Amino acid sequence: MYTTTLPITLVLAGALTLINIWLSFRVGAARRAHGISVGDGGNDQVLRRMRAHANFAENVPLVLILVGLIEFAASPSVYLWVMAALFVVARIAHGIGMDGWAPGRPIGAGLTAVLQLLLALWAISIPATGAYSPAVQDVDPVRRER
Repeated sequence: MYTTTLPITLVLAGALTLINIWLSFRVGAARRAHGISVGDGGNDQVLRRMRAHANFAENVPLVLILVGLIEFAASPSVYLWVMAALFVVARIAHGIGMDGWAPGRPIGAGLTAVLQLLLALWAISIPATGAYSPAVQDVDPVRRER
């Protein structure tokens, strides 16, 4: 039976792409509603939606890279699935929060920061502890020499 390589990363990338499209459309809708073709035109709603989209673009790449590398090095796990799902929730909450739902912005930003910290520490711990997946152990020349 064929198993998908990096299933968590694949699902996360798909979900985040859908959120990116949603955030982009929201910027376009606000621009159209206010007759603004470029930039924010000094309009608060357009500015907030642009910043939600930009914040998304600023945070997603590192998380996606960390999830992919952790999944490759340490194998898929329930913890990584949960963290990926929480990241999707965080990014949706932040986007909605930037548009007026007051708790959304701090929930989204806070959860994003905590998840980035946890993923960074997890990534650093894999080589530090030697907690590689069996597939990675088989191809790691440094580990083979021991």
